[in-house]
Amino acid sequence: MKLKLLGAPLSPFVRKTILTLKLKELPYELTPVLPFNFPDWFVELNPLKRIPVLTVDDTPIADSSVICQFLDTLSDTTRLIPDNALDAARVRWFEKYADYELAPHLTFTIFRNRFLLPSLGKPGDEAAIEKSLTKKLPPMLTYLEQTLANNDYLVGDSITLADLAVISQFLSFKHGGEQPDSNQYPNLCAYLERLMQLPSVVETWEKECAIIQKMKK
Repeated sequence: MKLKLLGAPLSPFVRKTILTLKLKELPYELTPVLPFNFPDWFVELNPLKRIPVLTVDDTPIADSSVICQFLDTLSDTTRLIPDNALDAARVRWFEKYADYELAPHLTFTIFRNRFLLPSLGKPGDEAAIEKSLTKKLPPMLTYLEQTLANNDYLVGDSITLADLAVISQFLSFKHGGEQPDSNQYPNLCAYLERLMQLPSVVETWEKECAIIQKMKK
């Protein structure tokens, strides 16, 4: 079985899929596809024109959540969705929370305005960033802070897809020059630091930093 991932590594949804592939120890090939410059053939794989897409041999699968849940079935290495139905539901909830609630601010506001738009020669919107940082994000970060308490992971006692979805958004936040206040969110900051030490996250972060440095030149 040949796995080919299509997308841009700096996308948090592609990032989440890459982390899943690494933790599942599944070999794959990455084909860069930029979200603002889709080739014509990409529409045949995903008519919604969104990344990532995973092709399994010649069969395409779209949507990062669908892809990651599929990948979790391919091997028992580091199961990312628990067998327990309640825990599995909670994992899916936190993944959705990361993708639909955190992403609009950490990625599509802060990362986009601080890095992506300037890299394209366009001005970033600092007012939008300030609104996210001061108005929108604090209750979201507080929710994560209270949920984590003294736990190492969001669900259960081992890493799950919930954690991969959350760290994927916070890496965008970090690329945008921001991070949570450790005095205000000590549990969240300790949690993010633990995830940042995972070999798969370290490798992914270093590769992304190299991409960003090239884009800045």
